[in-house]
Amino acid sequence: MRKIFKRFLPHHESVHGNRWLRPFAGTLLHPRLWHLNRHSAAGGIAVGLFCGLIPGPFQMLGAAICCVFLRVNLPLALFTTLYTNPFTIVPLYLVAFELGRLVLGDGSATFVSPPEFDGGQLLAWVEAMAHWALALGKPLGVGLVLLAALLAASGYAIVRAGWRYYLVRAWHARRARHRTASSS
Repeated sequence: MRKIFKRFLPHHESVHGNRWLRPFAGTLLHPRLWHLNRHSAAGGIAVGLFCGLIPGPFQMLGAAICCVFLRVNLPLALFTTLYTNPFTIVPLYLVAFELGRLVLGDGSATFVSPPEFDGGQLLAWVEAMAHWALALGKPLGVGLVLLAALLAASGYAIVRAGWRYYLVRAWHARRARHRTASSS
């Protein structure tokens, strides 16, 4: 599994070379933030899934801060936050709103459709999206936290189970190769 992840993730040398990140190199170059094992990978995925639902452009910043405190894989967490984008954010917020409404028992709250993106005026659309999200209120806030926690927990469990499955298969394959080599 490590080989698969390492193929796509940046190396810590890229932080050294980036002039904007150089002041934080002491913190961001901690070996546990870049080490790739089943604990750090699962934690990085969980952090990325949780922080991916942070509204606005603070998703990666939130993920980086959480990675520093939890000492999980930073590149995986940053990459995982990208599951939220202009195409997925509205369905995710709809699910979060319904989840919050279900938990709060607030049947009077109604979902209002989001503002349309016409292809221009990106800043105006982002501002309209922020006003739209704030107008949805308490059910959306509670639902976002619950959905983020559910996604993080399930992502953590899936990565841990997948890593374990991969290791067990590798052990069995190694044992089978060893048996055939010793019997011949």
